[in-house]
Amino acid sequence: MNILLANPRGFCAGVERAIDVVERAIALFGAPIYVRHELVHNRHVVERLRSMGAVFVDELYEVPEKATVIFSAHGVSKAVEDEAARRALTVFDATCPLVTKVHMEVRRYSCEAREVILIGHNGHPEVEGTLGRFDTSFGGKIHLVESVEDATKLKADNPFNLAFVTQTTLSVDDTAEIIHTLRKRFPQLASPHKEDICYATQNRQDAVKDLLRKCDVLVVVGSVASSNSNRLVELGQRVGTPAFLVDGADDLRREWFDGRRCVGLSAGASAPEILVRDVIDRLRQWGATAPRELVGREERMVFGLPRELRVPVPSVRRGRFTNH
Repeated sequence: MNILLANPRGFCAGVERAIDVVERAIALFGAPIYVRHELVHNRHVVERLRSMGAVFVDELYEVPEKATVIFSAHGVSKAVEDEAARRALTVFDATCPLVTKVHMEVRRYSCEAREVILIGHNGHPEVEGTLGRFDTSFGGKIHLVESVEDATKLKADNPFNLAFVTQTTLSVDDTAEIIHTLRKRFPQLASPHKEDICYATQNRQDAVKDLLRKCDVLVVVGSVASSNSNRLVELGQRVGTPAFLVDGADDLRREWFDGRRCVGLSAGASAPEILVRDVIDRLRQWGATAPRELVGREERMVFGLPRELRVPVPSVRRGRFTNH
């Protein structure tokens, strides 16, 4: 059995930045450093940061007065920011800049008293944070739409003053279908100047589509809570290719590969490369050949750190989460 590797795969610039924020905060200020919610949706990343001194909490009331807290890459609502300021917490914001872009769009639309449609998954931390950025005091309102069915049933009070934004980690194809439905119903629907689905989500989905033309089984490394990882698995399921989401090599089942000639391997944007290498090692133990990486879109995006953390600290991640 051959192994083909999707390219790109794994960590994106937003995840790299979020991990850097926590590591540098611990290195500079010492443990404990509190993190509101999972920094990124990957169990291995969270457990490693916990071992370094990060304390993960669900809500800010669990953080001691005047302690240091980090907001996760998914972003938070304005109310959470205000609570942190009221309690004099030292805050480092690890929100992905592409999520912040969506927050700014929502804020602008609310100031224009628009009705806003947020396309996303109910209950996802990014969606909760984005909903919490809408200011109803200007007279507008915000709707959450999860599906084409929701888009079909949506009732707008002012269809001539509508705008939409999206969660950054959605299926590109599914979102396009929802937007198409909304545009048919509301021709004057305003859209972001640049699409909200992030470059890394788009690139990883395109890479898996390429992979699926060449393989007969797909494995995606990523946690079940990871939206972008689940979307990669769905691409395989949509074309009838057996597709499996695994946290790591121990989740693999040998029978998945019986009679298969080629396994495609990818990883969600919050999954470290070392887990991909573990999966490759396990497949090779079962008789697979050395992996071959497909040609893909090169990613050069880098997001800057908060100014207070832009000081030299010993590197503690190279060789563990990446293949540097």
